[in-house]
Amino acid sequence: MFNFYEASKPLLFRIDPEKAHNLTLKLLKTGVAPKIAAIDDPALKVTLWNRHFPNPVGLAAGFDKNAEIISPMLGFGFGFVEVGTVTPKPQHGNPKPRVFRDPSSQAVINRMGFPNDGLNRFKSNLEKFLSSKPRPKGIVGLNIGMNKSQTDPAKDYCMLVRQLAPLADYLTINVSSPNTPGLRDLQSPEHLKKLLSAIIEERTKACKIDPPPLLLKLAPDLDEQQQEGIAKTVIECGVDGLILTNTTLDRPQNLQQGFAAQKGGLSGAPVKDKSTAIIGNFYGLTDGKIPIIGLGGISSGLDAYAKIKAGASLVQLYTALVFHGPDVVRKINGELLQYLKRDGFAHISEAVGTDFGNIRKNKAGQGA
Repeated sequence: MFNFYEASKPLLFRIDPEKAHNLTLKLLKTGVAPKIAAIDDPALKVTLWNRHFPNPVGLAAGFDKNAEIISPMLGFGFGFVEVGTVTPKPQHGNPKPRVFRDPSSQAVINRMGFPNDGLNRFKSNLEKFLSSKPRPKGIVGLNIGMNKSQTDPAKDYCMLVRQLAPLADYLTINVSSPNTPGLRDLQSPEHLKKLLSAIIEERTKACKIDPPPLLLKLAPDLDEQQQEGIAKTVIECGVDGLILTNTTLDRPQNLQQGFAAQKGGLSGAPVKDKSTAIIGNFYGLTDGKIPIIGLGGISSGLDAYAKIKAGASLVQLYTALVFHGPDVVRKINGELLQYLKRDGFAHISEAVGTDFGNIRKNKAGQGA
């Protein structure tokens, strides 16, 4: 079968990564992109927060910052799409160039800084999608953040919740990007509890009936003490889910020197194991009671399955699209079915956290 993406990749990879991405967005907005039939299998359907996900593989935030191409992305077979990060006011982000790819390591470094067209454009695009008939199958999450100039983060987050909560299948609070000064400081328990309490109060006001679940997106660069503090805080505040993890500031030694020298967050294959470990940690710290969406270096069914067994109920990808194209979504879902069958699981939910359980049993056995 002719693969349009593989045929066009050599040309795209000769273009600056951000320009190539913008060219892709323009093409998708024309509506000419081919649809890829989703794998429709009961074993992959996930129900969380009273929301029904056609399959567990989603698109991570950052690809569609302005909610412009929700329908085309769902047409590639994603079970859910997360759009944003949106900020109240439009902002240009950090100076260009600010995106760098390394095919040899299947990795990307970005220092975008939340460039987007702002709340008004985002909301207008979202409402247009929601009014489309028939609406494509799939869940739509909204990822929200603060403007770089904001000195009181809660004001920006609460404004976005007030405007967007009634339209969201779920909301993601992004406090984990390394490219907005001071943003990751909000992950500290003292700041996080105050922020989450304000956001949850605002959500209650905005949605009297069936408020959207509130998810928190975290960085992979948290030490064990920080993870313990955050886990305790999200349980106390009543956060509905976690997204683990965003990009890392680490630079593994095997990265090419020129690429590794770029500032920003690293995504793709090099962050895979680190993010999986964080998922397992938080699954244990929360006793598996807070659903996790896992991402970081997923480009195959095996990668996704590892995160699910570590404790993720759903997974997301972004960088894999850069190197493998949209066919990777169907490929991952198909491979997940094979792994479930191999391991004797009738449904994807049965695999969630099984690696953590085995680790705990092994530790207990060693202690005895």
